[in-house]
Amino acid sequence: MVAVPIPPTTPPMTPAPTPVGSPRKAQILREAAQLFARHGFHGVSIVELGAAVGISGPALYRHFPSKEALLARMLIGVSERLLAGGTALAGEITDPGELLAALVDFQLDFSLREPELITVHDRDLANLPTPDRRQVRALQRAYVEIWVDALCRYSPGLTAEAARIAAHGVFGLLNSTPHSTPKGGSPVAAGLLRRMAMTALTDPALVL
Repeated sequence: MVAVPIPPTTPPMTPAPTPVGSPRKAQILREAAQLFARHGFHGVSIVELGAAVGISGPALYRHFPSKEALLARMLIGVSERLLAGGTALAGEITDPGELLAALVDFQLDFSLREPELITVHDRDLANLPTPDRRQVRALQRAYVEIWVDALCRYSPGLTAEAARIAAHGVFGLLNSTPHSTPKGGSPVAAGLLRRMAMTALTDPALVL
């Protein structure tokens, strides 16, 4: 097997915040993500959410009509951010190997900075109303296809199905941070996860 050089680390592009209407809404979303990740969506009351941001529970309804609407904004928002960041990278980088490296760095940076959103997504996506859940899934599928396109251009013999499987496998690796890495990560964890992801994506055996 021929060793494939791993492109150098690219400067991380932190997912750009999705406009949420006000600094108070952004604060509520941040605190809610922490609380939902720690206790689960059903384990956090409106009163507890309000207390976390210094307002009464009922006052939250001035910002979000329901707890489900808050969860929807949280999960749709992060999916929009990832898709926007991946789209921007794909528009800026033409070399598929460099693009794969940039996408890995982008996803890893998010995973290290905001592991609580990964936990909330994995545990509580099913608590979204069906239309919101479908929107999240559609955004995620579009993001995956950016990776699929880069992989198929990097390895022309790779089928789209195999590229999709590989991309999801790497997401599982990079999104392991809630279980494997302290929030914010460490140079050792970040470097190891990146090398493992790039090795998996660039392994010539993928096309066999």
